[in-house]
Amino acid sequence: MDGTELYRKVVLTVSGNRLVKWLSLRYGKKLAGRFIAGDTLEEALDEIERLNGKGILVTLDHLGEGITSLTEASAYRAEYIRLVEGIANRGVQSNVSLKPTQMGLALDPQAAYENIRAVVRAAQKHGNFVRLDMEDSPYTQATIDMTLRLHKEGLTHVGTVIQAYLYRSEEDVRMLTKEGVKLRLVKGAYKEPGTIAYQKKQEIIGNYKNLIKLQLDQGAYTAVATHDNNIIDWVKVFAEQNRIKKDAFEFQMLYGLRMKDQARLAQDGYRIRCYMPYGTMWYPYFTRRIAEKPANLMMVLKNMFK
Repeated sequence: MDGTELYRKVVLTVSGNRLVKWLSLRYGKKLAGRFIAGDTLEEALDEIERLNGKGILVTLDHLGEGITSLTEASAYRAEYIRLVEGIANRGVQSNVSLKPTQMGLALDPQAAYENIRAVVRAAQKHGNFVRLDMEDSPYTQATIDMTLRLHKEGLTHVGTVIQAYLYRSEEDVRMLTKEGVKLRLVKGAYKEPGTIAYQKKQEIIGNYKNLIKLQLDQGAYTAVATHDNNIIDWVKVFAEQNRIKKDAFEFQMLYGLRMKDQARLAQDGYRIRCYMPYGTMWYPYFTRRIAEKPANLMMVLKNMFK
């Protein structure tokens, strides 16, 4: 196990500690402010306008996962419909990302599907796109099944996410691409066991490149979500060598990370989309960002002591 992977596992384990969670919540925005666009939809829409002015597209996420009641799920559904309407009314360049557990997947899969479908139908009215985020492995198959079910109902403006660290991902990419599902490809940010996921950094990177190549070779529009300069440069070279146009794929990065580089990619003619979360339920999202890279922790600590 390399040092980066050990760091990630330690952070994800420690983040579940009650004391650590209390301390994090106690300091609130001082810790997470760099990664969150604001508490409210209005704050997020203002920030989308600002980024659009720099040529950066957005995918908007209302934070929340691991709910405990279908009443909560209904509230999130209503907020997402408001989000879709807000994007349309403001005329900003943003699509939508949501987590199936936020809509009740862990409680009642059918209710979750109906909640998601309501959001997707709202987006359809405005010609917008919805991405079902991929969570940890207990929800992988259910998320894929929901995506395919929506497509079979004619709601094809829905995509999902494939995590390169899972052994199953190549098979999933082949199947979903054949079904016309647009994919975001990521390395993977959850703690998963070696029985189902690659554990070594180089193995994950190798499979990630394989999945990107598989997508681009088939002419499938691909969202490459990474902050890894080596991956970004590799995609640029691969696309140029294979005469793949810049509008055939997009890079995606997280809000608050490498914002100058995001603007630079836009200036260079690449499509770049910023994953922008907003809301008050930021703790799980925040800990995954810290776990991904030691440098993220340093940025947060600097913010704390400003």
